[in-house]
Amino acid sequence: VQLQASGGGLVQAGGSLRLSCEASGSIFSIAVMGWYRQCPGKERELVADITYGGSTGYADSVKGRFTISRDNAKNTVDLQMNTLKPEDTAVYYCAARRSASRIVNWWGQGTLVTVSS
Repeated sequence: VQLQASGGGLVQAGGSLRLSCEASGSIFSIAVMGWYRQCPGKERELVADITYGGSTGYADSVKGRFTISRDNAKNTVDLQMNTLKPEDTAVYYCAARRSASRIVNWWGQGTLVTVSS
């Protein structure tokens, strides 16, 4: 499985960005797709994930501001980020898991999101 992420950039606080990720390869192996981020000086954390059936989960810090969506026909997962805050500044990674466990099986390359105050 290969994951290609896009959509990062620089935005002012309160603004919006949309990240996209396309999966290719053995996509039948993917059960859950998601987005993780690594903020400066912190460990990588789960931001949001979505199952093949559309069940979603969010980190408390982004609930109500971020929306994850998945298009199974196109093998894509998007993260719409609204009301961005400086603390959302991070490298965001697309990821895929074989099962509902928390073990990530595949990582995409990171895309930098910078939110200026």
